Amino acid sequence: MASYFVNDRAVARARRLIDAHQYVLDSSWGDVQPGADDENAFLKSHSWDEYGEWHLALTDGANDHTKARYGFVYGDFRRIHRMGLIACQYRAAEWRHKDVELAAHELLQRLDDTRV
Repeated sequence: MASYFVNDRAVARARRLIDAHQYVLDSSWGDVQPGADDENAFLKSHSWDEYGEWHLALTDGANDHTKARYGFVYGDFRRIHRMGLIACQYRAAEWRHKDVELAAHELLQRLDDTRV
C-alpha cells in the first residue's frame, strides 16, 4: 500500500475555498469526482502545482508532475465538495493514513462551522 503525507498547499487551498464559500454541500461524490478525462482536461490549462492543490495527500516516493504523486481529491477543480472531504476522511481512516484523515476531518469541521 502506498504511503502518503499531508499536502499542506492543498489544505491551504481548501481552507481558502471554504472561507470564500466555494463549496457544494450536497452532491453524489461518485458522480462528480474528477475522472481521468477531467484530470487531463484540467492539466491542459493548469500547472501541476495547481492540480496538486486539489489533492489532500502526496504519495511518498512518487515522481513530481505525475498523477501518481497526488491522492485524496476533495473537489471538482472548481469547488470543494463536502462529500469529497467525507470520502477523503473515510478512505484515509480505512487505510490508516492518520495525518490525512485528521486533515480531512479538520476541513470538514471548518466547512460545517462556516455554513451555519
